Amino acid sequence: MADMADDTLGTDTPVSVSVPDKPALEGLEARLSERWRAEGTYTFDPDTERGAVYSIDTPPPTASGSLHVGHMFSYTQTDVLARFQRMQGKNVFYPMGWDDNGLPTERRVQNYYGVRCDPKIPYNPDYQPPAQPAKNQRDWDAVSRRNFIELCEQLAVEDEKVFEHLFTTLGLSVDWGLTYRTIDDESRATSQAAFLRNLTAGDAYLSEAPTLWDVSFRTAVAQAELEDREVPGAYYRYPFFAADGTAVHIETTRPELLPACAALVAHPDDERYQPLFGKKVTSPLFGVEVEVKAHPLAKPDKGAGIAMVCTFGDLTDVTWWRELELPTRTIIGRDGRIAAELPEWITTEAGAAAYAEMAGKTVFSAKEAVVKLLAEADLLDGEPRKIQHPVNFYEKGDKPLEIVSSRQWYIRNGGRDEERRERMIARGREIDFHPSFMRSRFENWVSGLNGDWLVSRQRFFGVPIPVWYRLDEAGEPDYSNPVLPAEDQLPVDPAAEPAPGFDEAQRDQPGGFTGDADVLDTWATSSLTPQIVGRWGRDEDFFAKVFPFDLRPQGHDIIRTWLFSTVVRADALESTVPWRNAAISGWILDPDRKKMSKSKGNVVVPTDVLEQFGADAVRYWAASAKLGADTAYEVAQMKIGRRLAIKILNASKFVLNLGATQADVIREDASTVTNGLDRSLLARLKTVIDDATRAFEAYDYARALDITESFFWSFTDDYVELVKDRAYGGQGDAEKASVLAALATTLDSALRLFAPFLPFATEEVWGWWRAGSVHRAEWPSSEALSGVLADADPAVLPVVGAALGGIRKAKSEAKVKQRTEVLTGTVTAPEAQLEQLRQGLSDLLAAANARNLELVVGEGEMSVGDVELAAAEEAAQNA
Repeated sequence: MADMADDTLGTDTPVSVSVPDKPALEGLEARLSERWRAEGTYTFDPDTERGAVYSIDTPPPTASGSLHVGHMFSYTQTDVLARFQRMQGKNVFYPMGWDDNGLPTERRVQNYYGVRCDPKIPYNPDYQPPAQPAKNQRDWDAVSRRNFIELCEQLAVEDEKVFEHLFTTLGLSVDWGLTYRTIDDESRATSQAAFLRNLTAGDAYLSEAPTLWDVSFRTAVAQAELEDREVPGAYYRYPFFAADGTAVHIETTRPELLPACAALVAHPDDERYQPLFGKKVTSPLFGVEVEVKAHPLAKPDKGAGIAMVCTFGDLTDVTWWRELELPTRTIIGRDGRIAAELPEWITTEAGAAAYAEMAGKTVFSAKEAVVKLLAEADLLDGEPRKIQHPVNFYEKGDKPLEIVSSRQWYIRNGGRDEERRERMIARGREIDFHPSFMRSRFENWVSGLNGDWLVSRQRFFGVPIPVWYRLDEAGEPDYSNPVLPAEDQLPVDPAAEPAPGFDEAQRDQPGGFTGDADVLDTWATSSLTPQIVGRWGRDEDFFAKVFPFDLRPQGHDIIRTWLFSTVVRADALESTVPWRNAAISGWILDPDRKKMSKSKGNVVVPTDVLEQFGADAVRYWAASAKLGADTAYEVAQMKIGRRLAIKILNASKFVLNLGATQADVIREDASTVTNGLDRSLLARLKTVIDDATRAFEAYDYARALDITESFFWSFTDDYVELVKDRAYGGQGDAEKASVLAALATTLDSALRLFAPFLPFATEEVWGWWRAGSVHRAEWPSSEALSGVLADADPAVLPVVGAALGGIRKAKSEAKVKQRTEVLTGTVTAPEAQLEQLRQGLSDLLAAANARNLELVVGEGEMSVGDVELAAAEEAAQNA
């Protein structure tokens, strides 16, 4: 990497030391971020070989979402790893994307502008949204699909600018020339090409099947987007009737589905119901005969032990419907209301009258109607039994999901294919998870799949499904033989462009065509982020330089969605895994250890935090947390980070003003360092470099930070205080040269070690005495410190530091100034420690301003006593 080579040359070129009188953190973010971008400090070099690259499949944030501290937390952790790899000599491919298609953007646009999409309305090229959106949704502007999409694109761009400013202020070392949007032309073309290849290979298919449906958004929902929420409910107990009049009671939370009942199901071993298996019973109110069947999923200890199977109440109903080959009796429409038309299976006058009481009503109102009818007919057995129970919701929805029959597109993911499922698990084992226990979450999800991935959505702002259907002479679509575009025609919009071989006048006409009106699930495009940023299908040479990627960083809550879906696509398209490592971050918790979320009102705005503490302080807090760990939002930790960043500025100023320069940094020959205390410092530095490097290589950046920080405080609080006299020349030129070499070498390495964590403070100090950027400098190596320091004792520094601490404590207890002269004192310690102390005794005497210290052999811990102070002697004489 050219920049790193230039920096290495620069370190050998004398640079005048220029230290400000009053170093400060304020203003560093704006000034240094602008410089880094202007100088291309983090620019990826495409003229490279795959072995030199470290590629990161960066999470594209939902730009339409609210900014919160979680963005700072997880993205900082990724950035720390990226900076380490860059200093290791890697050509880091670190792009940034914006996930701006899908429901979150649509919802934000609706609320922001006060509009709703109506595909029947023609496009208005001069449309302008209201200056003030109407408060009542019923009064919102209805706009065409194309106008709505234009508004989505317009607002998404503005939202992205806010995120980019946040990430720049935070110091993310992404290459801002590598940004992408999941709705731009290249992303849409990539997503559509991947879908078409899946379709050609048999990995994508169209099917009419029970579908999880959000009645508010009017769209299908995939299994991975489900969220269980505890809601209040009640069990209603009422009877079905056997031919002999015997009552067979069931208990259900959904009496409104009684007209959709297709069977009763009990466990095959349940003796209570074995005589009924294969026989028919009649439903109350509606008079429909259904068969009693046996199935092992029935739970004898739940409710009455026999279940009313409706099409469809929940996912278990779907399983029973499929495996028991039950009739389909759908009564809930896509709008969440009961169908107005009387179902054909209800044939009695009483049944028709009962159905008329609920037809066209919402699910809630229909439930009230059925319960009222049951009560009036004296069919309710006892009072409803109130419960709290988990119900399926779309993760972004507000109402419980329904299950409707609909024609949807699916991608095979192993949910209905054991061989493919096992292959997905095997793919997961090719990836190194950090922390490793996160792999079990991946495997548990794959093992629990009960269906393929539903990828079609009935929305507007998304990647259109690139498919048309021929219409027969009756105007009916031929779904079995879709019309497909060529890849060089992508991206396409079947709702706005004619099918190949047709013209627009033939749209929705008999003998013509119709376009698929659906869009792909946002995860169907996000699952292709490696392909999108890697230029798959557009520049195969470039793609080979970055794929498979080295790292996928992400949250643990989307292992089931983003991580798994990306593995599915890479396996189908490339027959490999998409990356070698997965770094899984945790959630941000509030001080009460609850997950932060907008709905709970406990979210902290990141811009306020950055302004209050500075980017380095916020990064310190984020990097102190291990991967995978849910972490509390802690202002106290940020204060510690800010104090550390300020200490780096001030300690560096002090060291450089002592006379240390880049010429003093040890390159190969450490013979200049002759003093035992100096050699001890460098021996400890060598260990810190080795340990921090190993921690980083294991993706344990938090340990690397802890190791570096502990060493740094020892360096500033003990070593720097001990060697001031020698650094000023108080013990001769040779001793001064030794201490300056130790100071310069330690500062040089410490800045590099801290650079991934505190990029602004370290870059500022680097510029005081070094050329180039610390972020293009090489990661510190202990090689130059090896060999020559083989006989150095790393314990010398802490022993001498402890003795200095003991003397300082004695002065504090005597309530005198620390510069007060010590006439005499005693240090008692084991002989081994006294020998270590002798190597730094001259520095100890100078730092403590002591005339004489007697070293006494003793057992146990070191102690300092019999300290006689000059101030005490003067006070006695004056008395």
